[in-house]
This record gives sequence, structure tokens and C-alpha cells, in this order.
Amino acid sequence: MAALTALIDSRLAGLPRKLALEWPGGRAGSSQADVRLRLRDIRLLRALARGDIGHVADAYVRGQLDIEGSLHDVMAVAAALVGNPVELGSQRRWQVWLQRWSVQWARRKDADAQQVQFHYDVSDDFFALWLDPLRVYSCAYYAEPSMTLAQAQQAKLDHVCRKLALRPGLRLLDVGAGWGALLLWAAEHYGVEAVGITLSKNQHAHVNRLITERGLSARVQMRLLDYRDLPAAERFDRVASIGMFEHVGRARLTAYFLHLRQRLHPGGLVMNHGITAGGVDNAQLGAGMGDYIEKYIFPGGELEHVSRVVLSLSQAGLELLDAENLRPHYARTLWAWSRGLEQQLDRARELTSEATVRAFRMYLAGCAMGFERGWLSLYQLLAAHPDGQVEGRTLPGAQSAYPFQRAYMYGGSRDEHH
Repeated sequence: MAALTALIDSRLAGLPRKLALEWPGGRAGSSQADVRLRLRDIRLLRALARGDIGHVADAYVRGQLDIEGSLHDVMAVAAALVGNPVELGSQRRWQVWLQRWSVQWARRKDADAQQVQFHYDVSDDFFALWLDPLRVYSCAYYAEPSMTLAQAQQAKLDHVCRKLALRPGLRLLDVGAGWGALLLWAAEHYGVEAVGITLSKNQHAHVNRLITERGLSARVQMRLLDYRDLPAAERFDRVASIGMFEHVGRARLTAYFLHLRQRLHPGGLVMNHGITAGGVDNAQLGAGMGDYIEKYIFPGGELEHVSRVVLSLSQAGLELLDAENLRPHYARTLWAWSRGLEQQLDRARELTSEATVRAFRMYLAGCAMGFERGWLSLYQLLAAHPDGQVEGRTLPGAQSAYPFQRAYMYGGSRDEHH
């Protein structure tokens, strides 16, 4: 045991935060540690030594270990144990900490619905504890450094609406509309007619209540519907896909973008906002985190590098117009969510379970670290379905509503778009 303790002490010495370990029959590390792990199974030492953070996180959810210390410090230790997971050609066992959400479920519509409900239908009140008041469950846009989470989420909604050049009279489709923030924002602030679709029963009921309460039933709909089941003849001027395509899977990505193009009038615009992989050739999730996220958070999802997303988008006949990397914004968003959950742990346990709270604690803080370090990224891709009628005129060639300059996205006040 003395030799084991000495070996562990040498491993802990190079970490950026002081870490203490306790396990049945032994302990190592500083008594003044920033982070303390209490292991109930000595075999977890092996997972720690090899940087198998997913295995350690899974043990935490199952109650086989307890963690003391701020999650910022915990994640600094985790990152040091993993190393740089995006180093290609590494001989380490891990290749990527967060890249691929495995595809073990069959790609059927009923499976997609089960996967969405697994995550989003945990408890509306649980998500409300740590999201902003509009319940925007995607990357915020910190247009000003001093913004709160709520302000940054409103700025993100405006950012998307401006990029799509929304105005009264246009018809918007929001694919994977969540708790309806963009749907309602676009209708109330930009005067559009809007249709949202979701596979979450909880979100569907919540948004329809808001539509009724705000007197928007004549202009806004929320449907419990798979995107593949939209009526073939139904067309829109604009399509938003916010935090949705991560759930589609690489095998269906081109088909997904083709579905979006088929929903657009020629000349219309589509916004795809979502998480991408940090590295080009990360074919396998390493450090055990793929299994962890598959099991506890997002079953059935996959991530691709933005270059491959653009390839699929182009193969579907959409023209890429503008790409913006919001990676640092998502790191800050996730830390804000993490802090919000940490402040409400007792209430969160009442609403869900100890295991669910533990799973989300690790997920939010771990993803925040992943975005900070560039292991994950977040892109807004604006594209067009070119050709056909634009602003009531029939024009030849690749025409769209995009003016081929960015000034319209940032200039003037919101009211000028009405």
C-alpha cells in the first residue's frame, strides 16, 4: 500500500490544482486540497491513473465516489489528467474527450422521439432552475462582456433573427423549437408568422400555453412533430435549426439539410446553429466520455467537424453565405448554467433525483471545459436555397434574400426590421 500511495502522490504532484484522494484502506494528496475525491472502490484508481474521466464521472453518478471542491477546480484537474485529447496521431488510449456521441440506437423516428424525451422531459422545473427566464437551451451571445445570461440569450435571439432578415409577412419554421424562445421572440419582435416543431411532449405543452397566454394563436403554432413528417407542400421563407442537428447523426446529415431546403421557398434563408467537433479526424470519443454522454445525457447524437457539416449542407443544394464561430460564448454560457445549478442543488434533487443532478453537474461543467479548450466548437451557418422568386421578382441564376454583406446584421435598431 505504501508503494501505491507513493506512486499516486507522484501523479498528483503535477496537477494544476491540489487533489486529495481517499479510498478504502488508503489516502494520498494534500490535506489542504482544492479538490477531494472519496472513492468507495479502489479500482477507480486505475481509471484516474489512465485519464478515463468518463468512467470516473459514471462512478460519481452511481454514487461510487464523492467530489468536494468547486467544479472549475474539478475540471482543471480532469483536463490535466486527460491531456490534450485533440492531438491527432497520439499513441494515448484517448483520442478525443468530447467529439462523437455514439449511434447505438437505430435511426428511426420513434427512437429519435425517445431520445429527445429522455433528455428534455426530465422536468421542466428542473431546467428552469438554471436556464434563463426564456429557457433558451443553446449557446448565448455575449455581445457585450458585461451581459448577464438572460441578456446574452436575448442578444442571441436577436442575432439569429437579424441574420435571417426577419420582418412582418415572412413565414418562419423553427426545427427543434425547445421551450419556444426563438419562436415567440420572432413573432413578437419581428412580426413573422411562425411554426415550431418538437418531439418533446413537455416542451410542446409549455409553448402552446405561452402562445395562448400571449394571444398569438393566429400567427404562431407549436406542433408535436418530426421534421420528416412536415407536409410535403408546406413552404417557409426562413428556417431556423438551433441546437438540433447534433441529434441527427452523420449518416443522415445531408438528408437533414435536404429536408430543410425542401421546406424553403427558393431564395429563402436557413440558419443552422449547433455544436461541432473541435478536430477534423476525431473518429472516436476518448477518455470514456462518449459512453457517459450516451448513457446519461444525449443518447443517439453525433458531432462532426464544421468542414464536414458544410460539405453536407452543400450536397443538399444549400449555398453557404456566412459562418460564425461562437465557441467562447458557449463556454461562458455553460459555466453560467453550471453556476445556476450549483446554487439550486437541493431543489434540483427534489425535482429529479440525486443521480440526475450528479449527471448534469458533470455534463455542464465538463462541456464548459471542452469549449474553453477548443475540444468542441459552436458554429452559426447561414445558407440559402438559391434561385427563383426573390422579393416578388423572378430572377435567373443563384438568387437569394441575402444582400452579400453583413451590415444588415448589425446596423440600426430592432424596430427598423419591422
